Amino acid sequence: MDELFTMHLPDQFFADTEDITREGIIGNYVHGNEPAHHAAYLYNWTDEPWKTQERVRMILKNQYKPTPDGLGGNDDCGQMSAWYLFTALGFYPVAPGSGQYSLGSPVVKTAAIKLENGRTLNIEARNQSENNVYVNAVEVNGKILNRRHLTHTEISNGGTIFFHMSDKPAIRLELK
Repeated sequence: MDELFTMHLPDQFFADTEDITREGIIGNYVHGNEPAHHAAYLYNWTDEPWKTQERVRMILKNQYKPTPDGLGGNDDCGQMSAWYLFTALGFYPVAPGSGQYSLGSPVVKTAAIKLENGRTLNIEARNQSENNVYVNAVEVNGKILNRRHLTHTEISNGGTIFFHMSDKPAIRLELK
């Protein structure tokens, strides 16, 4: 996984494509082409889930800017924007339809999402900052989460998700 984000992808591999440019590439990871969006979250299935937190923060910083050309790729059907929103909130549906949202590293300090069922999902990232990218613990409605994902039910029921952030990798969640 580490090599995916650090190796060099020669220009010849994307020279004849209109959707992939050097700006959307990090190592051999092509964020500018949506089929790879789940890749940074795959560290959650390893012994180093904190690398997901590092990678998603790096991708957010390098691939999204508040400028007219601020996306490192083509926002087909809003997927680049959807990745940003999910990731900024601290979770992402790596396997859509599974009912699980893999944990990341939220960049929001607080957010309130009005759900279609009339409920509200509140997200708070305590001590979140540019340096505090690591998740030490996650609470869902006052209960400590002991796994590396949220469930669709937890999200759709509304309530509050607290991310406890730190500047050191420390997440000790089980791979369940």
